[in-house]
Amino acid sequence: MSRRARLVASLDAPAPVTGFESAPCLMSGPGARFLVQRDDTELIVRGPAGHAPVPTIRFPAPWPPGFGSWAVSPGADLAVFAGRHALRAVDRSGRARWELRHPCWAGCAGHTDAFEYVDDRDHRYSGSGSVAFAADGKVVWAHVPGPSADEDAGGDDGPEEWLVLDATDGTVLARAATGTVAAGSVHVPHPDPGQMGLSVGEGQDGSPLLWGRWDGRRLAVDTFGGEDRVLLAVSPSGDRLLTVTHDQDTLAVHRTADGSVTAALDADVVPPHPAAEDDAGDSGDDETRAYFDYEGGFVDEDTVVAGTVESDEESGPGRHWLVDAASMRLLGRLAYPVEVTGPPRALGDGTWYTVSAADSALLVWAL
Repeated sequence: MSRRARLVASLDAPAPVTGFESAPCLMSGPGARFLVQRDDTELIVRGPAGHAPVPTIRFPAPWPPGFGSWAVSPGADLAVFAGRHALRAVDRSGRARWELRHPCWAGCAGHTDAFEYVDDRDHRYSGSGSVAFAADGKVVWAHVPGPSADEDAGGDDGPEEWLVLDATDGTVLARAATGTVAAGSVHVPHPDPGQMGLSVGEGQDGSPLLWGRWDGRRLAVDTFGGEDRVLLAVSPSGDRLLTVTHDQDTLAVHRTADGSVTAALDADVVPPHPAAEDDAGDSGDDETRAYFDYEGGFVDEDTVVAGTVESDEESGPGRHWLVDAASMRLLGRLAYPVEVTGPPRALGDGTWYTVSAADSALLVWAL
């Protein structure tokens, strides 16, 4: 059964889209929604989308795209860039408010300027961390190689760390070893400023899911799902988490309180792509089997949206699915009135967004 999607808004990208790294996204926070795009030299913030227009904000980027990630505060007054050698916070005026240096993700002795390593393959394809603001914007969470410059290095690089920093001046308030060897990581914020999720990709070795709780004095870290869960989203209430297994076979909803699985959906219930069925006939070819993307989220507290775009790409347009969050029962395939590309990204308020077929706009949808 299909479920029809209704177009709510079409939001043009602030700058030309030249590749994956320059694709725009929507950042949703309390009372505001911002369209954010990274171009060659800046992080461009426009918004709040769907509300009264405000001037476009441009944060100068300290290094080229492809050498780190970024996060924008809920009030869009500060951007933090996570690079190969440091975290750097930049305010609206373009001034660097603070910087915290750490050992290089590529294992080098250190560089002070990006031009020294932009042509180096080891730096471009090294492991990497990530950064995120707490829901109230007062602290920054960061995944970095240890030890950072505020800690006694003792002459040797240490294990990877999860830091909680004061957003105002970059002071490290708490730290914990992650026990990971990251190819990359993604933070997933929680409505409670004292909680944060961290999903660490270790390539073929697994995908540890860490859950942090910061009470203003101590950082406590739990791990959910062993090495096999990729954290995709937190529900609007914060009571539920959405994950997909590392092999992309199973979507699951967990209780945030203890990480226990409350319901799961196996990819076997998703029908093969219609074009793949036509090509395979009755052969039962495993290549026609659907599996879930490493993207998905809560449309609202009770509804999940997920994609099988990656497994569909050899056969035809990628498919998006609605799922009941309580039972993880498949509700149906989403039907769009225009062509969309890529996975769906949920906004938690009854809407989700996709990228237009030309990659030049974000399309916001509701049922």
